[in-house]
Amino acid sequence: MRQRTALVIGGGIGGLTAAAALHRSGWTVTVLERAATAEPDSGAGQRAGSGAGIALAPNAQRALDTLGAGDAVRAMAAWRTTGEIRLPGGRRLARTDHAAAARRFGGPVVVAHRAEVWSLLAARLPDGAVRTGARAALVDAGDPGAPHRPARVRITGPADGGEELTADLVVAADGIHSAVRRTLFPGHPAPRYAGFTAWRFVVPAPDGVRDAHETWGRGSLWGTVPLSGGRIYAYATAAVPPGGRAADDERAELLRRFGTWHHPVPALLAAADPAAVLRNDVYTAAAAPPAFHRGRVALLGDAVHPMAPNLGQGGCQAIEDAVVLAHLAAPDADLGAALAAYTRQRLPHTMDVVRRSARIGRLTTWRSRPACALRAVLMAVTARLAPDLMLRPLDGIADRRPPAGTYASGTRGTRTAAQPKEHE
Repeated sequence: MRQRTALVIGGGIGGLTAAAALHRSGWTVTVLERAATAEPDSGAGQRAGSGAGIALAPNAQRALDTLGAGDAVRAMAAWRTTGEIRLPGGRRLARTDHAAAARRFGGPVVVAHRAEVWSLLAARLPDGAVRTGARAALVDAGDPGAPHRPARVRITGPADGGEELTADLVVAADGIHSAVRRTLFPGHPAPRYAGFTAWRFVVPAPDGVRDAHETWGRGSLWGTVPLSGGRIYAYATAAVPPGGRAADDERAELLRRFGTWHHPVPALLAAADPAAVLRNDVYTAAAAPPAFHRGRVALLGDAVHPMAPNLGQGGCQAIEDAVVLAHLAAPDADLGAALAAYTRQRLPHTMDVVRRSARIGRLTTWRSRPACALRAVLMAVTARLAPDLMLRPLDGIADRRPPAGTYASGTRGTRTAAQPKEHE
């Protein structure tokens, strides 16, 4: 049997997971990455891996178990105890129990350095599988029912005028503003601005800074999470118009917005390199797409279901997409049926995650003093009287398991009777 070929457009976390999962399944895979170097993707289109962390909940870890990578991710965990939710002046509203989340969802949330997760996935691909400096444009989506009509992709680089490649399958992991999605579904609404912008950076941990916290202000939020290797991942959001940039630099912008907040926020900002602070407007899917596939092309991750970061599920859902797609599109499977099943399984679930994330994201944009005071009271009362209620937004998400039969030998992924019907 001829070995099937796949082209993956986009070399971020979702694209590399898809490539590794398809390669493990027996496909010949090439990743087409437009950046000039194969450095880790920081997400949202900026390629500066030094500035970003990524949250990997138990559902993503179990999906990575299918590639034999889950335990390596678990070993990256530096935050293993409790965290706090605070107000800008330092008052604690609630304490988050890491152990309670682990009991509820079958494991802890791991916040890892994005560059290290990228490298872990890249190591599961053959040498030369990632082709850099390759801008890819879909020419023809192909027809899975017609062997003579593969998908066609044109790539252009700085030194040539274009080259056309064909493949049995194209996986579009080309991000929020996906050109492939626009080609497949030209009438579908573009992602909409979620109402806030995000900043991210990673710094060595200042003395005494070891705990995780999230602080909610008026139309703004700050988060601090320990990473392995004595580092801190900091993130912030603010309800501002889209498309803005600081007149000086983004660290200076953060100092103006958060410099008077409680310790350790000022210390983290003092340690940040202005050139390493990432700023991205946050976008979310405006509507469910008609499908996650067309012809021989499958859309994945932010390319098809961009979401607000407030549940920490953007990368997790891309990883799930990749593992489910590779499982369904086994080399001997009917590709048309496999892609239809991929849409059927992933579209309803991921759009539910999009909606849940958007609801929490909207809470962070509240600016009026009465509304923010009410929000603080509700957080404090909920944490005291019904602490598990704060975990409920992740029910049915963080506790999910990959499809049956996908686990790598010897990993933790033993199938249980609680496995969701989606993957039956």
